[in-house]
Amino acid sequence: MSGQGKPLVQATGRRKQAVARVRFRDGVGQITVNKQSLEEYFTSASQRAIVLGPLQEVDLTARYNIDATIVGGGFSGQAGALRLGIARGLVELDEELREPLKRRGMLTRDSRKKESKKYGLKKARKAPQYSKR
Repeated sequence: MSGQGKPLVQATGRRKQAVARVRFRDGVGQITVNKQSLEEYFTSASQRAIVLGPLQEVDLTARYNIDATIVGGGFSGQAGALRLGIARGLVELDEELREPLKRRGMLTRDSRKKESKKYGLKKARKAPQYSKR
């Protein structure tokens, strides 16, 4: 089980409403998300590719076991949050990995969030249907 031993590093990633707490341990490349395997949790191949991006960029897919806890948001936001958490954790483990990850934009927090609803409107910008009479 990947839950054995003290974590080498802990990192946090956020995107939209999702927050991912990521723990790195020495291992064989096993990734656990909310006590499920990566394949069980992220059924979409594109979301798995987003999550594995930082590890593939620095060629460390089979070096660490990663245990992540994700709360909030949808699957897309959670995948982005996990990606940022993994990238930050890798930099904390080895400062030399900062440059290749930063060059690929994997250490940048995607600050876009849902725009808040305005009074008198149905959503942030959607107005009720106009009636002339």
